[in-house]
Amino acid sequence: MFIRAYLRASTPEQNAERAKASLIQFAEQHGQRIAAFYTENVSGATLHRPELMRLIAESGEGDIVLVEQIDRLARLKQQDWDTLKQKLAAKRLAIVSPELPTSWLALDKKDNTSFTDSILPAVNSMMLDMLAAVARKDYVDRRRRQNQGINKARSEGKYQGRQPDLKRRQHIASLLRTGHSYSEIQDILGCSRHLIASVAKEQRQSDAASAAICTQRTKTGELT
Repeated sequence: MFIRAYLRASTPEQNAERAKASLIQFAEQHGQRIAAFYTENVSGATLHRPELMRLIAESGEGDIVLVEQIDRLARLKQQDWDTLKQKLAAKRLAIVSPELPTSWLALDKKDNTSFTDSILPAVNSMMLDMLAAVARKDYVDRRRRQNQGINKARSEGKYQGRQPDLKRRQHIASLLRTGHSYSEIQDILGCSRHLIASVAKEQRQSDAASAAICTQRTKTGELT
C-alpha cells in the first residue's frame, strides 16, 4: 500500500502546497508515510487535471489517495464525478481525508475484518457522494453570488475586474532582489511558484529595458 497525496489550489496565485505539512502530520499520526505528492493549480470544477490523472496512472491496486478535503477532488459536475469515481474504482484506490473519519480505517489494514472490508467501501462511497454534492453546490452558489456582485457593480459603473495584489508582488520582488530562492519566498509569503515566476519575469524585462535605455543613451552621448 502506497499513500499518494493530492494537493490542489484553484488559481496560480494560491499556494497549492499549503496543506502539505498537515497531511504529513496526519499520516504520521496513523503510523504511515506519504510516498508521493501530486500538486497542481487548477479549478476543482474541471476534470482536466494532469497531476491527478498522473497520480491515478502511477498508482498500484489498493493504493490510498490522501487529500486535505474532499472538495480538493470533487467540485465536479455529476457526470465528471462519476467518471472520476470509475477511474479510482478501476484500481480500487481508497480516498482518505482528515475530514472523513470513516476513511481512516483504510490506513490501518491490519485491524480490518472481513466485515469492515465489505462495509467500509459502501459507507465511504455514500459519504463521498454526499460531500461531493455539497462541494459542487458550494461552488455553484459561490459563482452565482460572484456574478451577481459583478453584474451589480457593472450596472453602477464600479466594476474594474480582478486587480493584482500589488503589495504582495512588491514583497516578492524585494525578496528576489535580495537573493531569496523560490522555495524560501513560498515559505515566507505562502504564495505559489507561478506568481513568483511571474514577478521574476517582470523583473527581467524591466532590467533588460533599463539596460537598453542606458546603452542607447551612451551611444548618443547622453552618458559619459
